[in-house]
Amino acid sequence: MKKASLYSRSPAREAQRQTAAAPTSAADSTSPETRNGPATALTLPSRWRLWLRRHPGPLWALAGAAFSVLLMVALLWSMGMWHPGQRNVTQGDIDAAVRESLEKEPLPSAAAAAYQTILPSVVRVIGLMDDQDEGKDNEEQRAMERSLGTGVVIIENGTILTNLHVVAGAKKVRVRFANGHESEAILISAQPENDLAVLKALSLPDDLEAATMRSTADLMPGDHVIAVGHPFGIGPSVSYGVVSGLKREFRSPEGEKTLTNLIQFDAAANPGNSGGPLVTMDGQLVGIVTAILNPSEQRTFIGIGFAVPIENAAAAAGMPPF
Repeated sequence: MKKASLYSRSPAREAQRQTAAAPTSAADSTSPETRNGPATALTLPSRWRLWLRRHPGPLWALAGAAFSVLLMVALLWSMGMWHPGQRNVTQGDIDAAVRESLEKEPLPSAAAAAYQTILPSVVRVIGLMDDQDEGKDNEEQRAMERSLGTGVVIIENGTILTNLHVVAGAKKVRVRFANGHESEAILISAQPENDLAVLKALSLPDDLEAATMRSTADLMPGDHVIAVGHPFGIGPSVSYGVVSGLKREFRSPEGEKTLTNLIQFDAAANPGNSGGPLVTMDGQLVGIVTAILNPSEQRTFIGIGFAVPIENAAAAAGMPPF
């Protein structure tokens, strides 16, 4: 006899099956329909139980999802980040939390961060004009009367950029690194049209860092900058200002030459800043401080300084343009 199916999708087809299977004997002539009433299809809950028995995959997937949700809620609860009935966090809540955090631990200013970034690359440059300058207690004072400036390391092998007028005519050049290490340096190239000199230190500190250079193509008037150097031998010292203009010209007081394509800035610079770095707020080198403008005979800052763009300065060191 053909085995009866476990599930029928049609009540009529089920009724026909039961009629065909009914006993013909008189002793059992009463059909299932007569004994128990009309045959009916499986109830809806029964269908779901049967379907889930045949297709357990979705049930397990649903159970897994529910378990994941419960696990996440438990995790947030344990971290104190969620509680039943807690209101949604708004932007105002976030702003208030940030203000409270900054009040407790204020962040350093952008200028301070830029200074800390460039500082390991800044050096003091002293031009010794004669043998008597070396080894004297008043060495820096004598150097100030002759040549004292600043430089910046651009390659970790001890390659340093500075101004040509800082070392011009010097018989010996000495550099002092940020960590106090001192070394003699030699002049390896010069670019007189931009008042630039490239030095190479003969001995290096262990932790020497080179400055990161950045193109001036996107530099704009109003951008914040810092100037780092050794004004009047004091330093390293940092001053803060903005880019005042681009593509400026400057003619030296002696009228010997005119510098072009300069960055004008208003961060304070004085004698001793020459050759030092002009730095953006991300701590990157965009220029070499080279001159200040003062219509009087005094060599002090009145708000107008000039720097050679780093593209020109890198070319002086034989580095490819940006």
